[in-house]
Amino acid sequence: MPRLITLLTDFGTADGYVGEMKGMLASAAPLSSIVDIAHDVAPQDVEGARLALARYWRRFPEGTVHVVVIDPGVGSARGALAASSEGRFLVGPDNGVLSPALLHAGARCVALAIPSGAAPTFHGRDVFAPAAAQLAQGASLESLGDVADSPVIRRTPEATRRDDGAVLGEVITVDRFGNAVTNLLAMRGGQVQVAGLTLALRRTYADAMAGEAVALVGSSGLVEVAVRDGSAAKLLGLERGSGVVLLPRA
Repeated sequence: MPRLITLLTDFGTADGYVGEMKGMLASAAPLSSIVDIAHDVAPQDVEGARLALARYWRRFPEGTVHVVVIDPGVGSARGALAASSEGRFLVGPDNGVLSPALLHAGARCVALAIPSGAAPTFHGRDVFAPAAAQLAQGASLESLGDVADSPVIRRTPEATRRDDGAVLGEVITVDRFGNAVTNLLAMRGGQVQVAGLTLALRRTYADAMAGEAVALVGSSGLVEVAVRDGSAAKLLGLERGSGVVLLPRA
């Protein structure tokens, strides 16, 4: 039975690169449905794409083939991978972008060969799309290549606890609204110190006044710093790696 194929890239939609990949997929797996996740990941932002993939890959039904092409090392010696995890398939460069799936117990991974005729600047079209089409048509993972024992793995930095009970964390990504997503968990509430401010954790964005900074637990379960009707990244100067402290509830 034909499978869903999803696409996450940093290609944008102005130059036809996504169209070329879709054309390859439509030709090789004509009964499969293609779902655009996003094509406006910041160019070469492997870490941002990794975090995006973590949000959605298990939301799709088993059998789905996820293609991720954020590939600053295209044409170099970096590997190309196809993987199986939790009943889904993933295809992309071996640069850590597939880590959310590779970290699960039972994940399997094979190295894809680079065809001699593949354009060294466009493996999305010439390597990853053909592999995804084969998986969508029912090919086994093992038929696509040899086992890859040591794929590149990226992990979200872990927060650390101070002697006084406060937890030191950092911003791990900034979304398109300018919300700064951190690596902090706050199941028991507390206050967040960031950019010289101390913010009580609120339930949602609307609990703050327009233009006011607010801390809350976002849909990913992680603490976010936002500005009501504005951008926390711009107003507070936050970016990936900016420090954040969680003060436990007194």
